[in-house]
Amino acid sequence: MPELPEVETVRAGLAPVMEGQLIARADVNRPDLRWPFPDGMADRLTGAKVLRLRRRSKYILADLNTDETLLIHLGMSGRMLISGHTVGDFHHEHPAPAKHDHVVLHMGQGARITFNDARRFGAMDLMPTDGQNDHWLIRDLGPEPLGNALNDAYLIEKLQTKNTPIKTALLDQKIIAGLGNIYVCEVLYRARIHPARKAARISAARVAGMVPIIRDVLSEAIAAGGSSLRDYRQADGELGYFQHGFQVYDREGDACQTPGCDAEIKRIVQSGRSSFFCPQCQR
Repeated sequence: MPELPEVETVRAGLAPVMEGQLIARADVNRPDLRWPFPDGMADRLTGAKVLRLRRRSKYILADLNTDETLLIHLGMSGRMLISGHTVGDFHHEHPAPAKHDHVVLHMGQGARITFNDARRFGAMDLMPTDGQNDHWLIRDLGPEPLGNALNDAYLIEKLQTKNTPIKTALLDQKIIAGLGNIYVCEVLYRARIHPARKAARISAARVAGMVPIIRDVLSEAIAAGGSSLRDYRQADGELGYFQHGFQVYDREGDACQTPGCDAEIKRIVQSGRSSFFCPQCQR
């Protein structure tokens, strides 16, 4: 599933094509994806102007001049594809309709935004812009990891009573919004913390040290266009490149990259997810 860097990369790619533009026509080609689409979604989107695109956790939010906000969740395999728009020296022509093109937004300037989702685990919803914080997918989310609300004092307070593995705690969207399996593995490796260590037993100093590491890992991943594993593509169809810099994720059996360490990367399963770590460097 795309994590925060992938979703932010897609949002940034869509912004030049959607912000300030009218949706001349919206085609909704099925009644649902993971959940049913809202009533009359095509009519409610047609003629609306996109004021701005934002990201909250792993959701793209498009604020409209109709006082509604379109929520987009990419799910496991969802892609937002741009066509009919020039990026640099390249012009992406409109492709022929594909089997899994479930929602198509025809923008007023001629571009087309296609939500293609083969597995149909993605989602779209419409909600009142002034009440979006009450939406059931948004209301319980923790602070953004790249924002000021995630700081030393906050994370220390949240983790000091958590008797769960630190990997599980960092994946809890109520504690930090947007962190996923890939980047938590990379954060814990850089912080030299074993993924199975109980969160409450980690010293305040080590917890505080994770805050800048979280920001660094996510910022580097965003700069690289995210990590392309299986289905993920940027909005222009290009791959992300951060996977080439993984230090532990998906590297089971490879040598640890820490100078002087002769251990191999190990994998364990926690809550149904693979955790990759160095047994020598991470304690």
